[in-house]
Amino acid sequence: MKVGLEHEPIDAEVEKRLRELARSASMPGFRPGKVPVKILRQRYGGQVRQEVFGEMVQSSFSEAVAQEELRPAAMPQIEADIDASAKRYSYTAVFEVLPQFELGGLEGKTLKRPVAEVTDSDLERMLERLREQRKTWKAVERPAQSGDRLRISFTGTLDGEPFEGGSAENTSVELGLGRMIPGFEEGLVGMRTGDERRLELKFPDAYPAEHLKGKPVAFDVRVGDVAEPMIPDLDADFAQAFGFPDGDLDGFRVDVRKNMERELKERIDARVKNRAMDLLLEMNQIQLPDALIKQEIGALKEQTRKSAGGGNFELPDDLFIPQAKRRVALGLIIAEVVKANGIEVDPERVRAAVEDMASTYEHPQHVINYYYSNKEHLASVETLTLENQVVDWVLDQVTVEDDPTTFAALSEPAVTR
Repeated sequence: MKVGLEHEPIDAEVEKRLRELARSASMPGFRPGKVPVKILRQRYGGQVRQEVFGEMVQSSFSEAVAQEELRPAAMPQIEADIDASAKRYSYTAVFEVLPQFELGGLEGKTLKRPVAEVTDSDLERMLERLREQRKTWKAVERPAQSGDRLRISFTGTLDGEPFEGGSAENTSVELGLGRMIPGFEEGLVGMRTGDERRLELKFPDAYPAEHLKGKPVAFDVRVGDVAEPMIPDLDADFAQAFGFPDGDLDGFRVDVRKNMERELKERIDARVKNRAMDLLLEMNQIQLPDALIKQEIGALKEQTRKSAGGGNFELPDDLFIPQAKRRVALGLIIAEVVKANGIEVDPERVRAAVEDMASTYEHPQHVINYYYSNKEHLASVETLTLENQVVDWVLDQVTVEDDPTTFAALSEPAVTR
């Protein structure tokens, strides 16, 4: 988009600023505030002209896109064309625009809603998992067996030479978890405290480190100690450890089941939302602005760095492109659904969402006050609520069929296209 600017307002503003500068300017040979405007124009005129031009570009660009009914996807690249002597001030703005599209109809489409309940066997498996998480370790003198934890030191060699990352001192290995390369944990079975053993193994062909893929290696291992797991009984003491001072085991079971039912509802809602979003993407194939994809990739990278504890490590863009495209596309489609159907965020649903989140904390009201003390705090909840309202709109447009499943099956990650 090429935009021409009137020279009179620019020239007038330049002169105004130079005269204001003259009131306080100080230069060798002149008293402060007595520097002639002519000299200031020679020295600072170009700089002031650029400043004024830049401000005019910002204001005129907004007016121009509004006049042409364009929706920029990101900040424009500005190519200035200035010739003060010829009184010519113009610029070319290069930018991507948000796509214009009509929403695809959802009539005739089917969405499967998972249906499940928390069964007694689900509860028992969860209680066993909680017991497993609270296990302690007891040193034993017997040979190591699957399930034991060993403290070991080892040195790995490739072609007779130690290799990077192949050695460790006093590291713990729990037999049976399969966290080491094939054969390593199995090779420790039967060893006692103080035993030494050489393991002749081979790295998997699909091992991430290129120089170790499929290579035969040897590990010289020494066992520091062997410990067996001590899993606590499901008794009053166990219930007390989870916040039931009187050791009420029945109350503890009821509480665990309630948490599982809340978790089940969240999983079902997440699956339904994911499937609704898939339908919106399927029926609305739109061209995405590269600028928005790049912005989203940057945001995803930053999220990844924060979740990894910070740091300045760099990740390749390709790793985030599919997710970035999905998020950008859904952002545009959801905005169009909201606009086309006049959907407004429901304050009551926002309040209910905040209270639901707060209910999992020791002092719920403090959490509620936190969100409602600042609009920025509440914005994320409002965004999620609006997305959920769009999901409800989708469900109204399609045929919803029950999809019987189980709590365990819903524990698996949802597949996102």
